[in-house]
Parts: sequence; C-alpha cells; structure tokens
Amino acid sequence: MTWQVSLSNQARKFLRDLRDARLLERLEKEIDALAINPRPPGMKQLTASDGIHRVRVGDHRILYAVKDAELLVLVVKIAHRREVYR
Repeated sequence: MTWQVSLSNQARKFLRDLRDARLLERLEKEIDALAINPRPPGMKQLTASDGIHRVRVGDHRILYAVKDAELLVLVVKIAHRREVYR
C-alpha cells in the first residue's frame, strides 16, 4: 500500500532554498520513505499538536500529518530543530 505524500508551501520553500545537497538528499529520502510507511521507527507524535508527527533527520525535523482515510501524508514543516517548533 503506497501513500500519497504532499508538501505544504512552507516545506517546498525550505527544500527549494536549501543549499546543502547532502542534507537535501537525506530529507528527500526520508520524505519518500513516508510514502511506504507513514509511521516509521523513531517517529514521535507531538503532544502539543493534534495528529502531527515528527521524524528526525540529523539536526532537522520533518513535521507531518497522516490522513488514514485518504492514504495521505501531508508534510507541514521542515526546519532545523531549534526553529521547527516555533
């Protein structure tokens, strides 16, 4: 079963403006993996936000929502760990 992955405008902008090619590759690999398993090992559900999950990629975090009924993973935000929760 493959899930559809959609990125918010904010997440797209972050990836587009990213200058580090290695980090971009790691982030894209993790986002692609969410299409296969939206709840991978190491995923945490945020307690302050309803239905938002987090995946770590080095010092960066990918925040996303899982819509089970639609088989959709919506990447809400990608940012450095010190900025992602603001």
